[in-house]
Amino acid sequence: MIFTPEIIGYLAATLTTGSFVPQAVLTIKTRDTESLSLGMYSTFTLGVLCWLIYGIHLGDMAIIIANSITLLLAASILSFKIYNLVRNNKT
Repeated sequence: MIFTPEIIGYLAATLTTGSFVPQAVLTIKTRDTESLSLGMYSTFTLGVLCWLIYGIHLGDMAIIIANSITLLLAASILSFKIYNLVRNNKT
C-alpha cells in the first residue's frame, strides 16, 4: 500500500481525534472537571477552532472532519468546566 499525503492526513486525524475521545466520554459521563485546567481547555478549544477555520480555508476534509469532532468534544468539556466553576463559586 502506498501512503499518500492524503492517507497520512486521514490517519493522523483519526489518531489524534480518537485519542481525545476517552477523556471526553469520561468527562461528559461523570461531569467531573475538577482536575482539568480551565486555561488549557480554553486555549486548546480556541486552537482547534483555528485549525478548523484553516482546514475550511484549504478545503482539506481530513482537517475539517477531525477538528469539527474535536471542537465539539473540547467545547463540551470546556462548558462543563465553566459550569462547575460558576456553580461552585455560588455556594
